[in-house]
Amino acid sequence: MEFPKRSPRSILKRRGSISTAVQTLLDLVAVLGLAFLLISHQIGGLSSAYSILLFLLAIGMLFAYDQFGVYRSNSSFARKALTLFKSWSLAFAFLLLVGFATKQTDEYSRLLLVQLYLLGYLLQVVLHYFSREIQTRVMRRAVPTENVLIIGTGKLARYLQGKISGNPWLNQKVVGCLELPADQNERPGKPVATMYHGSDFAALRETEVIGTIENMLEIIGEHDVRTVYFAIPLGETDMIEEIYFQLLDRNVAVHWIPDIFSLLLVNHSVREMAGLPVLTLSETPLTGTRLLLKAVEDKVLATLILIMVAPLLLIIASAIKLDSSGPVFFRQARRGWSGKVFHIWKFRSMYVHQPDGGGVKQATRDDPRITRVGAFLRKTSLDELPQVFNVLTGEMSLVGPRPHAVQHDEEYSQRIGSYFARHNIKPGITGLAQVRGLRGETREIDRMQQRIEADIEYINNWSLWLDLVILVRTLGALTGRNAY
Repeated sequence: MEFPKRSPRSILKRRGSISTAVQTLLDLVAVLGLAFLLISHQIGGLSSAYSILLFLLAIGMLFAYDQFGVYRSNSSFARKALTLFKSWSLAFAFLLLVGFATKQTDEYSRLLLVQLYLLGYLLQVVLHYFSREIQTRVMRRAVPTENVLIIGTGKLARYLQGKISGNPWLNQKVVGCLELPADQNERPGKPVATMYHGSDFAALRETEVIGTIENMLEIIGEHDVRTVYFAIPLGETDMIEEIYFQLLDRNVAVHWIPDIFSLLLVNHSVREMAGLPVLTLSETPLTGTRLLLKAVEDKVLATLILIMVAPLLLIIASAIKLDSSGPVFFRQARRGWSGKVFHIWKFRSMYVHQPDGGGVKQATRDDPRITRVGAFLRKTSLDELPQVFNVLTGEMSLVGPRPHAVQHDEEYSQRIGSYFARHNIKPGITGLAQVRGLRGETREIDRMQQRIEADIEYINNWSLWLDLVILVRTLGALTGRNAY
């Protein structure tokens, strides 16, 4: 069979570009207009210093809103408001960071900045709410509801059905699902799909099976179906070609959603390379400008922390020397980003000893190897402070998966599948697992499994905002029953 020649074109398609541009413009005009009114009322006029402030705020908004996907999200309004809060806070944090770096903070009214932050966020929430309501009503009146059919009845099909039904922007109605031959929707032994977690489980409900592949064309005609979604397991993709050409002759829109979610996805994405679609299943989130942002975050915050804790470092070093003989610092080989080995710095908290059989034994509660000063340091996590030097040298980050001893990496990688996926990002002094209480000795394999899952979750959701949240939460998790 011959097909017409195709002209080259981008295979990735952006939708809703007009509404996105309008909403972006509304946000900028609203925020800058509010700022101008506050400045005029409190300062008396727009000075050069405040003109620079407004320009930097606009730049920060454009960058932060793109990073958080504010205009690409079709989630509930509550989640949209939360995303808006995070991105607006990041834009303001950028503004303050520039102010501190250039030592210009005294030029601006703190009361005005607080008012702009609070009122600016509330104003944007109101704008997004009314924009959402107006667009939803216009869509319902101007565009008739479209009947769609899902091929497949597995977990991906159920998830897709819930998302279509809960998305007012699509204006689509799922008439039902078609069962695959020989009940191949879910293969036994597959792990739980990594995309279905947290609140997403609410979207998983039983699909309404209205037929099989064999009577697909009759069902399409009976229900006036104009769009079909393929949601089938990876092993059944060979049936797509035959079905596709049948649908093409019926002028039915066809969408294929590959069921890649039964795999352990690490920072997955969809992109284009030379006009070809590329499904990225595993990749570090630290690429391009994101790597630069992470590096700037680490260098700036680590430098500030080092300046603040320098006297404390001297006090701890003196206490270690007075308490027991041996060096102040302890260095140990750990695996870092991409599995590269580096040496981590810690305050020595144990008596100098020779490891049994050359192996590394995890510290346990009431471990006799721990010194008196060491017990306090481990309880308060102050023994980790020298890792600020690892951050400054680029071997570690302030936030990331905690690096384990090389021997423990080898041991757990034999017992936990995809264990080394946690090395897709820089290791950190603190991390998502640690603020959730998953720290200390890991006698049970289930506990280590939970720690690895938290590490992967962090990699999949990395952002500057998440780093800041974890750093704040770390202050409340420095001590606890698992710290010893």
